[in-house]
Amino acid sequence: MQNKIAESLNFNDLETAFRGKSNSDLREMYLLFKVMNNPTLVSIGKKLTGFAFAIHFPVEWFIKRTIYKHFCAGVSIQDSSKLIDSLYDKGVGTILDYAVEGEESEEMFDETCKELLNVIRYSHNNNKTPFSAFKLTGIGSFDLMVKVSNNEILTDSENKSYHRLLKRVDDICSLSHELQVPVLIDAEHSWIQPMIDAVTLDMMRIYNKERAIVQNTYQMYRHDRLDVIKEHHEAAKAEGFYLGLKIVRGAYMEVERERAQEMGYPSPIQPNKKATDKDFDEIIHYFIDNIDTISFMVATHNERSCMLLAKLIDEHGLPHNHPHIYFSQLYGMSDHITNNLAKYQYNVVKYVPYGEVKTMMPYLIRRAEENSSVSGQSSRELLMIKHELKRRKIK
Repeated sequence: MQNKIAESLNFNDLETAFRGKSNSDLREMYLLFKVMNNPTLVSIGKKLTGFAFAIHFPVEWFIKRTIYKHFCAGVSIQDSSKLIDSLYDKGVGTILDYAVEGEESEEMFDETCKELLNVIRYSHNNNKTPFSAFKLTGIGSFDLMVKVSNNEILTDSENKSYHRLLKRVDDICSLSHELQVPVLIDAEHSWIQPMIDAVTLDMMRIYNKERAIVQNTYQMYRHDRLDVIKEHHEAAKAEGFYLGLKIVRGAYMEVERERAQEMGYPSPIQPNKKATDKDFDEIIHYFIDNIDTISFMVATHNERSCMLLAKLIDEHGLPHNHPHIYFSQLYGMSDHITNNLAKYQYNVVKYVPYGEVKTMMPYLIRRAEENSSVSGQSSRELLMIKHELKRRKIK
């Protein structure tokens, strides 16, 4: 019976994909992705928006009505509740992400940490939000993380900042453990990832004795991540804790390659997409084979990888809602994957950022830039919206 369900899973089921979207919603989505599919317009928009904020021109109302509305939940946790309820009605959970980044003051890091703790408390009282998530660069200095990753000697001031950062991380992981809300720690640039990996593993050693509360993120477009995940799993088994993780294909690819070339070290990035796809799918097989000691999330907009995991779940006779297995996509993208997985009761969540419009701009700009290439996600989204408009006979 389960194998038949996996065979019936169809990401081209547009009626399910766009369930809950009005004709007006579809027209707005079509216009947005039409713009995002044009690299020139995206580049111009980025420059004009930056200039508008610099001269305090009131542009936030327009951003909030368009790209912000499509990719973000709201300015606060409570403001996001309507969207959380709407997703849950479709069988989809929410990962609330307070997407502040680029701050540099200790006071701002403390404020961000307080908000992250509020997210955990909210998630504890709401089964519609089964995870929380954060970036270390939201609660600590990027430059400091570079020095720690390079094993450089820290000044007295830097040492104090480093210990404040570790305290914030522990506060977040401790509350997550106390309230039993798994927390995802995002991956970042390769030159600060050594510190992130080390700190996250230390938190796992403390808080993952009974289940995977603390979960790391691995970018599979890096050629070393397959081996690193297996090394971390071996350490977890040897030391008696659960490995929790999320896999993504990754961000920052061009920046990583340019920096490696400029600084004269081998690029950490896979030679091509085929190599990334190979490692991504291979590690999914590994997770299923080790399901008793690994809790994992496959965060991707790649239909083939999602179908692979869905079929492996069924082939191994595992329940679709197995507590160690989750699918995830970004809010505003790939509803055809998310909603069709939910239709067959697979665990699936949307990564939903929230925050003030100005603080969300780095996130929104990344979404626009990532999707502006011909092969980008916006091309697929645009095509599906066109098909749905045609199916509904809307011109």
